[in-house]
Order: sequence, then structure tokens, then C-alpha cells
Amino acid sequence: MGAAGAWGAGGRVEERWLDAGALIFVCSVAISRGMRLLPYQAAAVNRAVRLTWTNWARQTGKSTTFALRRIVRAIRRGRLQVLLSAGERQSRELMAKVASLCGDLGAACRVREARETLGDVRKLEARLAGMLRLVGLPANPMTARGYSGDLLLDEFSMHRDDDAIWAALFPSLLRGSGELDVASTPRGRKNAFHRLLSNALFSHETMSVHEAIERGLAIDVESLRASMDDPVAFRQEFECEFVDEATAFIPHELILRCEDASLAKRLDEARLGTREAAIYLGVDVGRVRDLTVIWIWEAAAGGLYVTRGVVELAGTPFAAQRAELERLLARPAVRRCAIDRTGLGAQLAEELAARFGEQRVEPVNFTAETKSEMAGRLRVLAERAMLRIPADEAIRRDWHSLARIVTTAGNVRFEGDRGSGGHSDRFWAAALGLQAARKPGGVIEYVGAGAFAFGREGAW
Repeated sequence: MGAAGAWGAGGRVEERWLDAGALIFVCSVAISRGMRLLPYQAAAVNRAVRLTWTNWARQTGKSTTFALRRIVRAIRRGRLQVLLSAGERQSRELMAKVASLCGDLGAACRVREARETLGDVRKLEARLAGMLRLVGLPANPMTARGYSGDLLLDEFSMHRDDDAIWAALFPSLLRGSGELDVASTPRGRKNAFHRLLSNALFSHETMSVHEAIERGLAIDVESLRASMDDPVAFRQEFECEFVDEATAFIPHELILRCEDASLAKRLDEARLGTREAAIYLGVDVGRVRDLTVIWIWEAAAGGLYVTRGVVELAGTPFAAQRAELERLLARPAVRRCAIDRTGLGAQLAEELAARFGEQRVEPVNFTAETKSEMAGRLRVLAERAMLRIPADEAIRRDWHSLARIVTTAGNVRFEGDRGSGGHSDRFWAAALGLQAARKPGGVIEYVGAGAFAFGREGAW
């Protein structure tokens, strides 16, 4: 895309570099080069509004659209663009979209990585011609406060400390004539994204997957619905409803408070291999419809429980499940394990307890009393900010799916069977791991390997 005008002082593009129809021209170029923008995407890129609030369904091209909008607005306004994402992984994905879009537009773009001075934050910076910059950051109040320019809050409902981020950025944004795009899908009602729905300063747009299909999106909505197999989650993520969290035992706000973008579900073998760590396992057993989930906690300094792995076994034979648990229990750092022995888990729990001893393997019967106790303990630790878990959509949905129901007789029960992915299996595995940590075990000195066998040779 050639420049129609002169370079201004300091390397910034003068306003006359783009005429009034430049944005439409840019979108036309994008479409002609195979970017295949749908009409609603092009309309969002071209929208001449300073403050936008966008609630689009998943799979509708939201992040691509608003990354392109910020590129176009950077060229138009000659201003720094700051793109805040929920975590480092999401920030990298968004900035990869920026680099790809610049290539599609024929705009030279160099991306570099640096460690931000405001804490241990990795910053990605895309530089375009004329010293124009787009900076991608994982969101937190310090990074939000550290820049002045136009902003994109990508998937804002998923940002931890969203209220603090909002308090940090909005005053400077208003003073500096900055633009702001807030784009997300809903995550309940107790967050800043939902509150902005009633903010009259913003231009609001909501588009469900059904509306996107009517406007040109080619997607099989029934396949999406069937594969998700969770009506409440489908209403929220694809039909853009702010689902009431009145019955959710662990609301989204609390889950986000526990999430740590530096953690992952993969096993931290290094921590499991050291005797200094105190590792506890929780095992929720399934076989056909439900998952068997092994949640690995480390009891860290300050009373924190940090996730060191989440093993998900779908349709796995019990022999293979037992082999994986025996491997983990043999690791030097693993102190104790609590395992569900209700129904399918009975034999597995008994065999492991027989081999490793009930001091190390605690079979747990799932009764109304034990479930209430374990669920309550997990929630209290979450409220006290003592849990650290991976920022993972499956975990998030699984924990949030657990509902606390009070019957007409005044009894309390927990229900979570809302999808083919299990009935809160990841939640109960995590709760069982915390149960195991209630009775700390010592450092492993040996692991039994069965009865001794003596040969016939030799003298006794």
C-alpha cells in the first residue's frame, strides 16, 4: 500500500496522507488480497466511533476484526495502539494476527519482544512505517497504566483485575483523546464488561452466532451446539447471553482470581522429581462418558496451592489409569493422594491403597457430606486467593458448571452433569487434591514393589 502524501516531522504520517475514503480503501485492498472480510467485519473496522463495546459470539472473527481496526486507526491517527489480552498466550496470538494482517495489507511490519519494565511482563511490539507502533501486552493494572494511546481490550470479560484495569486506564484515555475498543463474549454478570453494557458513552453492538450466519458467516451451528453439549455455555458463548450466576457455586469472577497465565495443564516433571516439593494428587474416576482427571497441587510458601499439572484421561482402560497413577505416586515429591472410590473408582482406589498404604492413598466415598466439605474448602481457599490454576477454557467451564442446589426439604446437593465432557470432573479432582493435602505425608523413602521372592540357589 503506497503512501499518498509526505512524511511529517518526527517520522509521523501527516493527516493528509489518508483522505476521507482511506478506511474503505484499506478494507477493499484487504478483501482483494484474500483476507475475506465479511460485511459486518468491514463495518466494524470502518466504524467512526471513539468508544466501542462489542459483544460478538465466538468463531465470528472478533479478534481479527479488531486487530485490523487498530492497524487502520494507527495509520489514520498516527498514534500508539495498545492491545491488552487476558494472558501472555492470548497476547501472542493477537499479535500474530497483527503481523499476518499487515502482510495481507502490504504494510511492512517488524515484531520484536521485550520484557516490560513494569513487572515481569513480556511485551510484543509491532512497528510499521512512519514509527507507528502496536504494543501487545497481557493485561494487568500496571501495564494498563503505563501507556497513553488508543486501546483494545480483547476478551475483556476474561481479564483478571478488570476493575483495577478499568480504573487505571479510563481517566488517562479520556484526557488524551484516546480511542477504546472493548470486545468480548460474556462471562456472567459480575464483571466490568457487563457493567459497560449500560454505559451511555459507548457505542454498543451485540451479535449472536445466528445473526452472524444471517450476515454471511459460514458455520454449522448445530454441530457447534452438539459438540459443546452444554446448553448454558452455548447460550453464553454463542448466543451472547449474560447468564445469571445465581446457582453457580464458583462464579467466573472467582475462577479468574485463581487463574495464573504462567501455569499449564502439562505435568511439571521437574517439581515432581524433587524431594523439596510437597505434591498432592486428587483423582476423580471415570471411564466412558466422564473423564478420569488427576489434579496435581503443590503446597507452596505462604499457604498457596499451585497447580503442577492436570492429567485428563478420556475412555482410558483402568489398567492404563492405574499405571499412570502408580507412576505419579512413585515420584519423590508426591506425598499423598485422595481418590474417589464411589462406583467405578472402587477397585482402582482399593488396589492403590493396598500397594501404597492408606496413609498415602485415601479412598473417599462421595456422599452429600463429603462433597459439601470438599467443595466448601476449595471455595474458601479460592476466596482467600490461595489457589493458582491454569487459564484454560475447559477448566473454567468445568468449575463454573457446578451448581449448588437447595432442595425443598432443605438439603443441599451439588450438580454438574451438563455436558459430555464430564460432570465437573476437573473441579472434583482439584477438591480431592486439597483433601489429600489436609493430612500431609512425609518425604517418600521407598515404594513397595510386592512380596520378596527368593531363588533356590544360595546358602541360608
